[in-house]
Amino acid sequence: MVDKPKIGLGSEEIVHPSPTISKGTDCDSPPHVVYLTETFYISSKKNTVFEVRLTDKGLSLKKQSNGSTKEQTIPLKDIIGCRCLRSKRKGKGSSACACTSISGTAQLKVVEENSGEQDESDVSAYLYIYAYILKRNRRGGFRERTTITLRFRSFDKYEDNNKEAQKWRAAIKYLVAGETSIKSTYQPKETRKMLVILNPKSGSGKAREMFQQRVAPVLAEAEISYDLHITKKPDWAREFVRNRDIYLWRGIVVVGGDGIFFETLNGLFEREDWQTAIDELTIGIIPCGSGNGLAKTIAHLYDEPFETKPILASALTMVKGKHSMLDIVRVETRSKIMFSFLSVGWGLISDIDIESERLRAIGGQRFTLWSVHRLISLRTYQGKVSYIPALVSNMNRSNSLPHEGGGGGGGVGLLKHSISYNTTLDCHDCRNGSGGGVNDSHSNCVACDTNFSDVLSLETGTNLDTFRPRIDSWYSATSRKSTYFSTVDSIYESDRASNEGVPNGANVVQMYGPPSRLPALTAPLSDNWKTLDGDFVMVHASYQTHLSTDCFFAPLSKLNDGIIWLLIIKGGVSRSQLLSFMLGLSSGSHIPSQTNEYIHMIPVTAFRIEPSGSTPGHMTVDGENVEYGPIQAEIFPSLAKVMVPK
Repeated sequence: MVDKPKIGLGSEEIVHPSPTISKGTDCDSPPHVVYLTETFYISSKKNTVFEVRLTDKGLSLKKQSNGSTKEQTIPLKDIIGCRCLRSKRKGKGSSACACTSISGTAQLKVVEENSGEQDESDVSAYLYIYAYILKRNRRGGFRERTTITLRFRSFDKYEDNNKEAQKWRAAIKYLVAGETSIKSTYQPKETRKMLVILNPKSGSGKAREMFQQRVAPVLAEAEISYDLHITKKPDWAREFVRNRDIYLWRGIVVVGGDGIFFETLNGLFEREDWQTAIDELTIGIIPCGSGNGLAKTIAHLYDEPFETKPILASALTMVKGKHSMLDIVRVETRSKIMFSFLSVGWGLISDIDIESERLRAIGGQRFTLWSVHRLISLRTYQGKVSYIPALVSNMNRSNSLPHEGGGGGGGVGLLKHSISYNTTLDCHDCRNGSGGGVNDSHSNCVACDTNFSDVLSLETGTNLDTFRPRIDSWYSATSRKSTYFSTVDSIYESDRASNEGVPNGANVVQMYGPPSRLPALTAPLSDNWKTLDGDFVMVHASYQTHLSTDCFFAPLSKLNDGIIWLLIIKGGVSRSQLLSFMLGLSSGSHIPSQTNEYIHMIPVTAFRIEPSGSTPGHMTVDGENVEYGPIQAEIFPSLAKVMVPK
């Protein structure tokens, strides 16, 4: 922690638009815009001074001690938030002297200004800045949690010191949000909460604990308020987003596996105002499932560390407020229509996914164990596979598509509703308007050296009181309490509380969404389709790079390239070739480099699978078991929005 010297300094109401222009340290680097600058010192060390500058690049810390100078900049993109706090009133027997020296942050307890526990004898205002700094190593890298504590005590009254601290807080918050018009007090553009839907049964069943321990603290640091709802049955999330006024929230974050993302996405397409819903709401995911393909894909495409701390990586994505357009695939079976974001499968991989459910308690290792079993007892399936090859020009579309920011809904504004091939689903015209929408304007490498150990609180332990208010109001993950509040005014709703207003499902559900451009599932195909007939070990279509954390299925895929990657493995392939294929899935080297008559990866825009014969099997959509029989799918580029890191 560093202190501000006790000298009288005036305060500016408007920090911007009068920033200082400073030359970069490198001759070729562009000049930095300096918004705020101040000098601080460390109470416990003599002759040590810090010059702290807030620039358009980040928070610059220049340490001067005994004639030597060291400088480090915390990039803005690594800062997630900051908070102004007061010191906590000491217990009985502790010294209450106002001039007591604070030798380190480990001795400091802080509370909210109006908590009732503040130390009135300490007029200092404390600014806590939270950053997760990217550290690279041979294994890829990790995010190191860093807390910078600035103590403001230039004035004799707390109110004046707090005013200075709030000015810094506001400037940091505006810059982190990408805004350059900075005022002395921070007013966020978006005041709605985030909707968080958590599946307690996902993966190994520890999603509640993971959210409470690893996600909620990050949200508190970023001051992101949220409503947390816990699912109580299959398709609960689907019913919730279908029937609730979802425009009360700024976005939706699902905590669990890819299955709950699938539920939520299809719930949006079951709304009559689906176009408005997918245009206004961004969906994010916190990976607590067995596969976690989408979360891994996002981290991979944005070069974010994931393996060591996947939940942290996705929590940081959640607080950044950025999004990318996401391709969605419309899937049709004999009895239903659904919308997919990950994959459609028939054969080996689908069999492993569904049949390994009995081993769900062991987490992602269930896939490996069942893969060995299925490789030994190999099956083949008779059928026909047809597809429309993707044009070469389509494969480069991603460069021209929007990736983030507040653009439109990916060109879906004029789409009409979906209708099944046998017209069993009624079709209605889209509603005009907004549809009732609210339009409000610790890593494995801890030994990494740092030159700023005096000012940067590198907290990796569990003693959180020293750097943020305790979340005392959180009950245990197994609590039966119906509601409670977090430190950022967020609400938890238990199964019982969350069930209010959600119907039991007696009504027939209409699936909306864009209409199909393909022939009816029972109709013959045109000449622009290519068809393969015979025995197959598997057919699997993916539109994300990863099917799971360790399954690098389609290395060339992008979130919004308009391409389905169709993998076909024909019957007759040897077990040694299959073993090589499966071992290569973790690194993306599973596709043979030379022409192979059995294994093919084909870029397509639509496909149809028509099983025949008597061998029983499984078909999956986003890892969910669906009706076994003919199935067809087509891609709709940039139809939805997904949260991304940058």
